[in-house]
Amino acid sequence: MTRETIAFIGGGHMASSLIAGLVSDGYDPTHLLVSEPEADKRDQLASHYGVRVTADNALAQNEADVVLLCVKPQMAHAVCTGLGQALTTKVPLYISVMAGIREASIQAWLGGGHRPLVRTMPNTPAMIQAGAIVLHASPEVSAGQRNRAETIMRAGGLTRWVEREELLDAVTAVSGSGPAYFFLLMEELEKVAITLGLDAESARLLTIQTALGAARMAMESSHDPAELRRRVTSPGGTTESALRVLMAGDFSRLIDEAVRAAQARSEELSTLLAKS
Repeated sequence: MTRETIAFIGGGHMASSLIAGLVSDGYDPTHLLVSEPEADKRDQLASHYGVRVTADNALAQNEADVVLLCVKPQMAHAVCTGLGQALTTKVPLYISVMAGIREASIQAWLGGGHRPLVRTMPNTPAMIQAGAIVLHASPEVSAGQRNRAETIMRAGGLTRWVEREELLDAVTAVSGSGPAYFFLLMEELEKVAITLGLDAESARLLTIQTALGAARMAMESSHDPAELRRRVTSPGGTTESALRVLMAGDFSRLIDEAVRAAQARSEELSTLLAKS
């Protein structure tokens, strides 16, 4: 795949993160082409990663084997319509990282045909190559193109596929919005630690390292989180006392309601973006 040209339409944070991951994995930067309207961003990407840059979306698309749509959702209609009108005989694989823009809308804006299209839902840790990235392929995507899409997106972190596009709303609620749930818990732990007498720097570092350690244990262990929780909860101990308070406050119900609210809002926003 290293001889294929990958074009990024939009050179923002997510595009630059994926470029960083690809280059780090050994992808030839001369086969990476970024179309970005801001000259400063173009110059920065070219000098930092050695990629080729342009301000012409059509030129980037028509040279590419794979086109990543990395623009803001509000720009999706105009950008995709322009690409569809400029498409030549070669039809690339399109990969969308545009949040909330459904496959049907992208296909219609690209010209109403059946383009090979992969929708992805990365979360913000993908910006440091530690993301959780879920993909969904349109029926036109071949097995080889699925592999290409997964290889590219793996530059941002862990990848998983879903076979039904509507599941991307659940993904948005769980992993897309998920980092904020953990940040909120970390924020509150840090506050409490300070009120208990720890200095601010210690409170922050202990909170962050505890979160990192718990995540690594969960990732590397053969046990599920429920079993890991049981193993660190000694009967009559301090952890049991803390967890009893959380359960008495109906912690499980709050998490369920929060994630479902995020899913419902994701569905609502997708509908609104399709109409706009």
